[in-house]
Amino acid sequence: MPPSQLKQLKASLRETGVLGPQKSKKEKRQNAKTGVGAKNRNQREAALQAIRDRFNPFEIKMTNKSSKFDVTTRDGNTTAGGGARPGVTKSLGEERRRATLLKEMNSRNKVGGLIDRRFGENDPTMTPEERAAERFARESQRKMRKESMFNLEDDEDEMQLTHMGQSLTFDGPVQDDFEAGGELGDLEAAESDEESSRKRKRLADGDEAEDQEDFIDYGDEEQPGRKKTKAEVMKEVIAKSKFYKAERQQAKDDDEDLREELDKQLPDLFEALRGIKPAPKPVAEAPKHDFSEMNPERAAMMGQSQNKDPEKEYDQRLRQMTFDQRSKPTDRTKTEEEKAEEEAERLKKLESDRLRRMRGEPLTDDEEDNMDQDEGLEDDESEIDDATHFGLPAYPTETRPELAVEDEDDFIIDSDLVETDSNASLAMDSDEEEEGESSSDESEGPDGEDELINGMTLPTYDAAATSTTTEVSKGSDGKLAFTYPCPKDHESFLNVIKDLPVEEIPTVIQRIRALHHPRLKPGNKDKLGRFAEVLVEHVVYMGNASGRPPFAIIENIIRHIHSLAKTHPLNVTIACRAVLREIGKERPLALLPGDLVLLTGISSFFPTSDHFHTTATPAHLCLARYLGQCTTTSLSDLARGVFAASLCLQYQATSKRYMPEFINYTLNALCNLSPTEPTVKFGSFPYRQSQESVRLASSKKVTPRKLQFHDVTTSPSQPEAQEELKISLLTTLVSLLGSASDTWAEKSAFTEIFTPARAVLQFLQQSLKGKTYAAAREPIQSTLNKIDAHLAQARLVRRPLFLHDHKPLAIKTAIPKFEENFNPDKHYDPDRERAESNRLKKEFKRERKGAMRELRKDASFVAREKLREKKERDSEYEKKYKRLVAEIQSQEGRAANEYERARGKR
Repeated sequence: MPPSQLKQLKASLRETGVLGPQKSKKEKRQNAKTGVGAKNRNQREAALQAIRDRFNPFEIKMTNKSSKFDVTTRDGNTTAGGGARPGVTKSLGEERRRATLLKEMNSRNKVGGLIDRRFGENDPTMTPEERAAERFARESQRKMRKESMFNLEDDEDEMQLTHMGQSLTFDGPVQDDFEAGGELGDLEAAESDEESSRKRKRLADGDEAEDQEDFIDYGDEEQPGRKKTKAEVMKEVIAKSKFYKAERQQAKDDDEDLREELDKQLPDLFEALRGIKPAPKPVAEAPKHDFSEMNPERAAMMGQSQNKDPEKEYDQRLRQMTFDQRSKPTDRTKTEEEKAEEEAERLKKLESDRLRRMRGEPLTDDEEDNMDQDEGLEDDESEIDDATHFGLPAYPTETRPELAVEDEDDFIIDSDLVETDSNASLAMDSDEEEEGESSSDESEGPDGEDELINGMTLPTYDAAATSTTTEVSKGSDGKLAFTYPCPKDHESFLNVIKDLPVEEIPTVIQRIRALHHPRLKPGNKDKLGRFAEVLVEHVVYMGNASGRPPFAIIENIIRHIHSLAKTHPLNVTIACRAVLREIGKERPLALLPGDLVLLTGISSFFPTSDHFHTTATPAHLCLARYLGQCTTTSLSDLARGVFAASLCLQYQATSKRYMPEFINYTLNALCNLSPTEPTVKFGSFPYRQSQESVRLASSKKVTPRKLQFHDVTTSPSQPEAQEELKISLLTTLVSLLGSASDTWAEKSAFTEIFTPARAVLQFLQQSLKGKTYAAAREPIQSTLNKIDAHLAQARLVRRPLFLHDHKPLAIKTAIPKFEENFNPDKHYDPDRERAESNRLKKEFKRERKGAMRELRKDASFVAREKLREKKERDSEYEKKYKRLVAEIQSQEGRAANEYERARGKR
């Protein structure tokens, strides 16, 4: 049987030398002198600690298994967790939680308490003596702050000037050397010096100010001053109070007199504000006032006012105030450089907006806010004249010499337009001219426009009521009527213009727009929006009319639609989309002349470069569908296709998007117009022969002519006219190819697009040999040269790809790298980023596990504390319960004993 723990402990103490024979006093003294005692004491403590660790094996953490290879361990045979003491660590953690977590638990849901804010109270590094000394110093500084630092008039007891041990008072008051030797020794100078020094001292010593005020100085050295009595002080206070009260009463009386004078003039003021001239009052003798006792300035003003008529002066002042209101400062006049800079910024912004719409980019938050502001501005009853703001092209005046109008809003007014029938007069009475000049700014609208449209005065009466009663035909003198109703549909508009010549339609439209201007009546804006839809329908109607349509009139109407599209874009869009929807359902492959006119106008009404537009995009699709699927039965169909192809190219002039239908139709039409039929396939475009032959005949020499719009409706019957039309269509298609090459020269697929076109042009050049077609060879050759130049440039830009030219890479060797000082706990990863990532992952995992462990320990500690508190509460409850039960039982027993004694006595 092994020995007991006590025997093992004694044996260990004897072996380590802790227990042994007692040393004599002499040995102890020698060991203390030589330092052996301290060394023995340290050895004894180490031996005792080792014995404690050996006899308490649960205090040291041991590994679950030994290391597999002792050679690979860094510390020899020591375990990985050697020296770890879980018990000590647990106790330390428990103490730390009791100091922090338990304190937080106890103070939870509790408010109030005292906070000790004394200096150094919560500073553990300061001793109580240091705290007391610092507090005393701070208290002394606080007291010293209350006194003035700059008080130079101290008492004589504090400091005296001496010379060689003798005082410098000279048996009198202390004087300055300058005053003692100067000529200011008289009584008045002394009194003034004493009074100034007394004042300075009073300002310095605030506590003695009240006593100094109550001090009487007689100004005599023989009779010293004395302090004022309370009765004298109260008399002075009462006298001052009465004096101030009298001054306030006088000022109040003066204000009351002035107020009464102003109240008497109020009726005249009201009459002047209402525009009623006051009746002349009888001249009465002005009361004579005594101005001797008044303020000199007020007396001068009152005296001057008696010599003038107050009503006339008041009217003059009121008129001046009216003009002063208009003379407010406006924006300063900008220099030419600033105007040019603002215009450049505006154009840059418009161009950036157009490019964004062309790319189809979404709007940002700021742009959406700006769009909301623009929509709010559109509600205003004013027209915006800036066509570029909407992305609408402006019509140059030079292209229309027959229409001498710069803009569609500049109406052509006849000399006899302004008559009595129009209820509009441009003349003004002589007495109204002054009022017109003064209120000219007020007559302008919110956008700064004058209410005269090119000299035509807008009527201020109800235009709708007058237009219903006015005859809408020519007058008795054969001239146009001056007022027309605003038509709500196309039939009404036709009824209005049924008896009028076509040349007068623009004038009628101008007068309808002027008569129903949005500023005249709130409902006129909706009427003009509907009128814009009617004009779109009428343009299509005029294009489809029999005979040759008057293009000058159609162009003028299109310009009016262009103007109305600025303020009524939604109405114009609805009307155009309705026509495009009708084309797509009824005649997608048989466009009418009116359809072509509308498609031409859409390119001016709306921007065709947008990535997606509610009207321009359907127009694109309509043209592409026609060019891709139409069949050629006659020269008129071919002319209609050439017109659609030119429109297609015009639509893409800005955005430069590639449309394959244009190339396919153009090449197919050239192959059908060539004198000889091609025997080989020039490209991937679909070749479709026309139902009727449209090839050029080898007849006599023909010259191309300019294409007309009526060519899309009728085909010539004479052979010579047919040949002229064919050669004109051929040269037009060739020129369209040249324009398309300029438009799409920057495309990366330019080589694939125009290589078939070049082959077709070369075939045409060989087919049109001879003098008969000499007029067509020149445009073909120029287009070929242009396409060849663009193809050469495209081949240079699109070069084949090459591999990167770098030095050969060395083959990776498989020889392992040897580490002399290898450490198994260290990672030797050559990839720095991967090694750093692994290190961070490992550290994060370790920290996460540690945090979870600490949280579990905190939760366990909180549960233990709550359980301990519950047990304490339960024990206290049990004690209280037992005490109360014992008290009740003792009272019952006492009462029972008394009852028994009483019953025994009975």
